[in-house]
Amino acid sequence: MVSDKPKKGKLLVAEPTLTGDVSFNRSVVLLAEHNHEGSVGFILNKPLDYTIDDLISEITIPFKVFNGGPVEQDNLYFIHKVPHLIDDSIEISDGIFWGGNFEKTVELINNGTISEQDIRFFLGYSGWDSSQLDQELSSKSWVVVQNEYESSILEKSSNAFWKEKMVELGGDYLLWSNAPENPSLN
Repeated sequence: MVSDKPKKGKLLVAEPTLTGDVSFNRSVVLLAEHNHEGSVGFILNKPLDYTIDDLISEITIPFKVFNGGPVEQDNLYFIHKVPHLIDDSIEISDGIFWGGNFEKTVELINNGTISEQDIRFFLGYSGWDSSQLDQELSSKSWVVVQNEYESSILEKSSNAFWKEKMVELGGDYLLWSNAPENPSLN
């Protein structure tokens, strides 16, 4: 389950020792792109207090919005599993797609064709330059794992996802699955 190489479509699971980083503490990130120029991903388990209809007045249905990462937090991004409905989508892997025709997406949400299980919205993204992610992996900030959920990853529980990954990793990670988020407050 654990690999040592990041790749588009894989998950980055924050190491339990990554406690001082507000954005990435207990995060699970889907890598949407990884190449020699850098990496882009979206944090899957950090819901915000906004819904999409709070941000986009043309959308009338209150889908959750997530913190995608610390980069460009004033921009909206989305991943989905309905490329046959949303033109110009970019395949990440295993039935998960990034972006596409936003006007068409708004229309499909409003008419009920796309449900919240089909799409996830993010403010911002997680980004690394060409060597930054490799450095963070070397310093044991992340564990790289397969996305065994494929397109059903959009339905994963946001609050318990990091804990679930710690349990799956087992060994020393199992101990961290029940640790308080900020051990100094214990």
